[in-house]
Amino acid sequence: MRIAVFGAGAWGTALAQVFSAAHEVCLWGRETDNIGTMRRERENKLFLPGIALRPELEFSADFSQAAAGAELHLIATPLAGLRETASALRDLRQGSPAVPLIWACKGLEAASGRLPHEIIAEIMGEDAACGVLTGPTFAAEIARGLPAAVTLASSDPCFNADWVRRLHQPRFRIYANNDVIGCEIGGALKNVIAIAAGVADGMNYGLNARAAIITRGLAEIARLANALGGRHETLMGLTGMGDLILTCTGDLSRNRQVGLALAAGKTLPGILAELGHVAEGVSTAHEAVQLSRRLGVDMPICAGVDALLRGDISASDAVERLLARDPKQE
Repeated sequence: MRIAVFGAGAWGTALAQVFSAAHEVCLWGRETDNIGTMRRERENKLFLPGIALRPELEFSADFSQAAAGAELHLIATPLAGLRETASALRDLRQGSPAVPLIWACKGLEAASGRLPHEIIAEIMGEDAACGVLTGPTFAAEIARGLPAAVTLASSDPCFNADWVRRLHQPRFRIYANNDVIGCEIGGALKNVIAIAAGVADGMNYGLNARAAIITRGLAEIARLANALGGRHETLMGLTGMGDLILTCTGDLSRNRQVGLALAAGKTLPGILAELGHVAEGVSTAHEAVQLSRRLGVDMPICAGVDALLRGDISASDAVERLLARDPKQE
């Protein structure tokens, strides 16, 4: 089977690497120089340095060429690139049979607050054959072939059964789920909670505080997911609890790194420039708070992170506000 992966950042490169073990894969990226380097040196020095890429993996900076002949289109850009990439794929499809689509983006779209599946439905139509790949993963570990388990969520059970079977690998285990909303909310908001966990760790508040943030953060995520129609049990699985624990505790987490740097007194623009990668929790925090207010969902951790990122309060004030909240029933 031929797969076209769109987005040659760390995550797109890792997915192209893992799937090229069993399939013919072409990785597309917009950075022409980086694509050329990857083709020559079999390494993504810009976004995933130090990992040798499989000799079978193809690379292209030509969007149409990468998409041609593929039986699956996989979008692995940051969320900010999902709309543009999906629109380009739609334009390529004019007069041709639709190619199944999977996206691996997490977050809420800036300004609109839309989840990824809502963006895809707007561009591709409600009946598009598609799904979201999400779960607790760090790109570097996936690219090295270390074991992981993820979720493929689609409202179409036939799509789920077919693509789980075709993409599943012994060290990249894929589980099916039909709760797209729950899976996407879990994947989006865990990044916001990870910023809070990073702040607490950076201020040396200890492991007890981190555990409290993770647990109460999961409650916030579940409340918002339920209000949108997601299922509570989804948030107890890979794309909820699993992804949250990984992102809040793993030092490879970009969002946790943002929190640690904020606690150290660094400015947000400086942090993001130093990071060199997208930290989706930064843009998602504000959209999550706006959405929670419209739905009447209480999300104090996300609200604190949003206020901190906007510069309204300091890192210490953000934590103190949470600690000063009135006691309540769990």
